[in-house]
Amino acid sequence: MAANHGYGPNKMSTREMKRRIFLGSGFALTLVPRAQAGLDVSQLEGVGKILADAAESGEVQSSALYVRQGTDVFSRSYGLAYETDAMFLLASISKTISVAAVLTLFDEGRFRLDDNVQRYLPEFQGEGRNKITIRQLMTHVSGLPDQLPENSHLRASHASLSEFVAAAVKTPLLFEPGTRYGYSSMAILLATEIARRISGRSIADLTQERIFKPLGMTRSAMGLGTFELSDFVMNQVDRAAPESGAGDPSTKSWDWNSPYWRKLGAPWGTAHGSAENVARFLQELLHPTGRILKSETITMMISNQNPPNLRPRGLGFDLGQIGGTTQLSDATFGHTGSTGTICWADPSTDSIAVILTTLPYRAVSPHPRDLVATRVAQLLRKS
Repeated sequence: MAANHGYGPNKMSTREMKRRIFLGSGFALTLVPRAQAGLDVSQLEGVGKILADAAESGEVQSSALYVRQGTDVFSRSYGLAYETDAMFLLASISKTISVAAVLTLFDEGRFRLDDNVQRYLPEFQGEGRNKITIRQLMTHVSGLPDQLPENSHLRASHASLSEFVAAAVKTPLLFEPGTRYGYSSMAILLATEIARRISGRSIADLTQERIFKPLGMTRSAMGLGTFELSDFVMNQVDRAAPESGAGDPSTKSWDWNSPYWRKLGAPWGTAHGSAENVARFLQELLHPTGRILKSETITMMISNQNPPNLRPRGLGFDLGQIGGTTQLSDATFGHTGSTGTICWADPSTDSIAVILTTLPYRAVSPHPRDLVATRVAQLLRKS
């Protein structure tokens, strides 16, 4: 059984909260070596103060910042994330990890990207579904919706992933496949269902075996893995994404913090990980070692796969100005998450940034995540 590191929700006084904020940040300083010439530590400390102040005011209960350039690393945690290896709900960053796991089967020659989905999911029929390819699932041009119309009902009834799949293969398409870009969590679900049928392994097992274990991502899991719920940072749910209940007390049994959702292992949103582990994953794609994927497959993951008239997307990855962050090159790849997370790797500056928070992205504008992301990108561009 995993140790309880105390990242779960706690009730404490404002005075005690402030004391924990100070101790948590101080402990992070003792864990992480000082960066050398490549990163300006004093300026990054100033950027991190945005998160520290947000923690002290109670706006952001927990957050973590990890920046890497070359071999230089800056890592801090804030608020109730008492240690820099605290594990957060990654939300849609999960999609990048899920797709990478699926592509390990591509590397084995077990499917082709332009295979029709129907070849592996024979029940996926009608309304032009026979035209949809696996590549289109991974680049959000399939016509499938982001969330199912019956999403709330499924989550309230604690539906299994197989029940989500059964609904997704029948849900109406929003547009003719390949003609438009439409962000789709359900497309990623079906891509992982294809992998499950090919390999006989759940996406939770596949990510553990093919991604987390080879990369030494010991503070990560798709779902709970071998961890306990109390091992993870809990999210703020007020003003959360509509598909997660938006903070309505009646959705407590299936919101972001519920045992049901944390355990489900949904490939579109329930991966957990520390900021360092997310960076470790991005580092493998920035500088491939062959531990998870062939270099040519990684190149496809992080380069545009869509037609010129559609929004550029890699396989599972967004490209360019991730989350609207300026100062990033067109070669940048990364993703954002509705729980208040963002990560990217920019080959032009040989840099990686991971910002994890517990404040829902839709809760406030500008979100502290974006303020920090912009400042970090500016510093990296100047270094």
